[in-house]
Amino acid sequence: MIKGANVSLAALSENVGSVIVGLGWASPSGEGDADVSVLLLDANGKVRSDADFYFYNNPVAADGSVQLLGKTPTEGGSEDRIVFDLTAVPSDVERIVVAASRYRGARFGELDDVRMTLGDAAGEDLLRFSIDDADSVSAVIFGELYRRAEEWKFRAVGQGYDIGLAGLATDFGVDVDDAEETDATSAAAVLEDASGDEGADTTVAPSSQATLEAVPAPRPPADEPAPRKPAARPRTAKKKVTLPKVAVKTLAENDSWRQARLFPVSALKSDRDREMRATSVLLSVMAQVPEFGRRLTAGFGAPSGRMETFTEVSLPHGDTPRRPDGVIRVERAGKLWTALVETKTNGNPLKAEQVQAYMDIAARRGYEAVITLSNDVALEGTPLVDVKIDGRRKHKVALWHLSWAEVAHQAQMLIRHEGVGNAAHAWLLQELLHYLQHENSGCHGFQNMGPAWVPVRNGIDDETLCQGDPRALEVVESWERLIRQVCLRLGGELGQKVLPVQRTRRGTDPRARRGLLADQLCLDGRLYAELRIEGTPGVLAISADLRTGKLRTSMEIPAPEQGYPLTWAKRLVRRLAEAPADLHVETLVDGETGGPRGTLERLRPEPGDMLPKDGGVRITGFRLSLLKGMGSGRGNAESSFIRSVDDAVQRFFTTVVVHLDGAPSRRTGVR
Repeated sequence: MIKGANVSLAALSENVGSVIVGLGWASPSGEGDADVSVLLLDANGKVRSDADFYFYNNPVAADGSVQLLGKTPTEGGSEDRIVFDLTAVPSDVERIVVAASRYRGARFGELDDVRMTLGDAAGEDLLRFSIDDADSVSAVIFGELYRRAEEWKFRAVGQGYDIGLAGLATDFGVDVDDAEETDATSAAAVLEDASGDEGADTTVAPSSQATLEAVPAPRPPADEPAPRKPAARPRTAKKKVTLPKVAVKTLAENDSWRQARLFPVSALKSDRDREMRATSVLLSVMAQVPEFGRRLTAGFGAPSGRMETFTEVSLPHGDTPRRPDGVIRVERAGKLWTALVETKTNGNPLKAEQVQAYMDIAARRGYEAVITLSNDVALEGTPLVDVKIDGRRKHKVALWHLSWAEVAHQAQMLIRHEGVGNAAHAWLLQELLHYLQHENSGCHGFQNMGPAWVPVRNGIDDETLCQGDPRALEVVESWERLIRQVCLRLGGELGQKVLPVQRTRRGTDPRARRGLLADQLCLDGRLYAELRIEGTPGVLAISADLRTGKLRTSMEIPAPEQGYPLTWAKRLVRRLAEAPADLHVETLVDGETGGPRGTLERLRPEPGDMLPKDGGVRITGFRLSLLKGMGSGRGNAESSFIRSVDDAVQRFFTTVVVHLDGAPSRRTGVR
């Protein structure tokens, strides 16, 4: 679409009761980001109350009409996904504005490929709108959904605010708390509705030049001095229940006593037992904890409504009835949304024949989706199972995948960081999380590097692995799955966004990119990845050298803008007082391959050794690194490669990153 264009959603798809909007961008540095927001407007172009303003501190509407799902990694950066249940939008809401904002002086011109996509409930992309002229603005209105004669339409807006989200939110009637009077005046006639003219362009008047901070402002690090006056911020929703930060002391006499569990795992003997128990446990919690059930199904196009779940349902299919592992049904305004569930545990792969049968059954019965659930992690552009879609059928069925690691991540985010409606819901989610993490459940996430792992390692060791070998591509895909799972686990513990960084050119095909990485693996024998952790001063890099059997975790932190180099060195050593003695510290200098380097043990008594002997050389930063031997096995045993990568990332974060300025706490997930 082009700026100003509008289109009827019904003309694009018959399945637009719910729509999925994605806001995305790419960052050349791998560190650029923005926060999304949604405003529900009445006939006067204003929010009915502050509750109509949705952002990271208020991500879900009570009626389910809006749900911010957070960030999803893409090939070039990340994408924020928002689900709108248009059937649940109150009748006095006429327009829905979708926007995003940057903070701390950042501008959208520093990002690449700024775009918005909109898909239907079946997961099919309906439209794409790219914004190429958002240079100096810090907030952008991407588009709006609006009603015309009981029909929903979309308009591509693509206009910006140069004073950030505060100006935008104020113009739409959000009550911004600000103790200090400002002379910021409201921008006039934002998003004029063009008097109902279907072809009319939408205009946004320029905002005031007042220096008002963006709302919501990013949360400051704990060691920064508190502001003298409260920061500008909208009033937020009521407090939710989270787990206590410190565990309650047990009443058990000794460690041999085990608490009674709602979902016992001791009796699980076979894979079939694990699949049946895991499916029943998960689906029952989804039905009883609306926040959790909605969180898992909203991205699949399910509406907000009363959810019921079922297991071992018999459905006719030729001569032999089929029994999917589970069924999810959501009722909204007399309409039903139905998904069949196929579950695998303990590393067992999904079977294409089974999934194909469920897709056919769902199409014949008018169901909306088939959801597969296993320890595997789906990759963009690479389906876990290949199914054939009969184009002659009018009814479309969406195929979605969940990994057990993602299920555990969502449970962690709710009970440890974001909160749920009441204490009973928090306890249910805690029991579910205990079940998923138990060794007998079989729900441990990605845990096998695949059959190509050992041959590729041997080929690199004896220098017989050639470019173009398909086994190298299999290893690269397994590595990407492992990194995505590491992000989920660390993000769940911290309550922060943790995303893999993809430094690729715009438009690069995912399979072509993995092919290049496979060729590079054949040449230098290394696997490499980067993680962006919200609130940390740099990107966490992971390098696995298959020739030497070493894992390197590292982070580059920039040099302070003010002060003296010796002061920087002393302060860094003080911050790292509890870091491992074998931490490598390297000074990064301008125009050089590298500056002085040494272990923290050697530098502690003499921080000045970190400074270049040539006093005229400019220090640009410091690189902190830990080395660790990698496991050789392809599975998930103590000596395996997967376990060693998990341990290396955990050790680097908990012993190094947490001590750096502004880093989030591993225990509480707050700065």
